[in-house]
Amino acid sequence: MQNGSQEDQKIFEASIKALQSEIANVGVHLIIDAEARQAYSKQILTMASELRISANTGRITWSVAAAQAQDARNVIMDVIRSRSTPVGLAMAQQIKSEGKTLNELVARKTKQLYGQTITFDGLSKAKQNIVYSEIVKAAGKSNPKVTASMKKLSSAGRSLVFLSIAISVYTVATADNKFDAAGKEIVITGAGIGGGIAGGALAGLACGPGAPVCVTVGAFVGGALAAFGVSITW
Repeated sequence: MQNGSQEDQKIFEASIKALQSEIANVGVHLIIDAEARQAYSKQILTMASELRISANTGRITWSVAAAQAQDARNVIMDVIRSRSTPVGLAMAQQIKSEGKTLNELVARKTKQLYGQTITFDGLSKAKQNIVYSEIVKAAGKSNPKVTASMKKLSSAGRSLVFLSIAISVYTVATADNKFDAAGKEIVITGAGIGGGIAGGALAGLACGPGAPVCVTVGAFVGGALAAFGVSITW
């Protein structure tokens, strides 16, 4: 009977540790994805500014600047997404599955500037350059609502990480064997974060692109199972 009670207590403590590791897991996910979004915003702004200067000074034509701006934005988007967590990638894919082509942007911007019945080929050279310049300008802008939301999530992520650290510090400080407790906290938290990334990636493969709810569940479950597994076997 006593052995059963000890086993139940061990499972309970492992479950609590798994929940604590999820705090760090969520926090790290939020920080990584928010930082990736900020890097994306800065890089496309810098890229667009440099191309506008080159076009204004005559080093390249506006048509070349527009083509390079769109290509560069799509490349930057792909690179940043590769550095995001599976959850962040799924959210980004839901918002925009892939970058638009230059022809799509030219047609849309022409209608926005000159009317729904106007075609780009029917514009004068000066007006065509205005279309191209607007495409370059737009290439340097990120979705302000998404960027603002990610900044808030970044702050929330840091708060969760600090909370996780505070819990671990308290656990170590009150433990009889502080060295062993410190090692356990590090390993369990690391397992939770690593399991969250792996779980999200597996869910992404199973659910397909643009499925943030499914990937988020996979990340949480993967993190919890990894942390629980390490804790129960410690």
